[in-house]
Amino acid sequence: MSTSYLLDSSVLIFSLHHDTKILQKLSEAASLHVSSIALGELYYGAEHSSNAEIGRNEVDSLIQTLSVLKADYITAKIYGYIKHEQRMKGQMLPDNDLWIAATAIQYGLTLAARDHHFTWIADLLLEQW
Repeated sequence: MSTSYLLDSSVLIFSLHHDTKILQKLSEAASLHVSSIALGELYYGAEHSSNAEIGRNEVDSLIQTLSVLKADYITAKIYGYIKHEQRMKGQMLPDNDLWIAATAIQYGLTLAARDHHFTWIADLLLEQW
C-alpha cells in the first residue's frame, strides 16, 4: 500500500543529490507534497550555495513534481498547540519544523523526514527516511 507524504526539506535535499534510497521511496508514494515552509528552506539553501542560480533552478524543477501546501489559519492553530505541548515537555523544536509538522497533521499526511526530533510530536504520522 502506498502512502501520501509531506516531504521535509531534510528528505528533499537528499533527493536533489540523487540519493537512490530516497528516489526509490519517492517513486513508491501515492502522492507527494511539500509545505511552503520547507520550500522556503530549500530556496534559502539555494541562495546560500556556491551557485545560487543552479540551486534555484534545481528547486524550481523539483517543485514541478510536488503539490505545494500553504500554511493557513488551521495550520497556525495546530502549530500553536504543538509548540505549547513541546514547550511544556521542555522539548523545543525549530519553528520551521513545527510549521511543517502542523501541515502534515492538518492534511493527514505522513511526514517523511530525517530529523529525529519529529518523533517528539504525538499526533504526527512519521517515517524516518
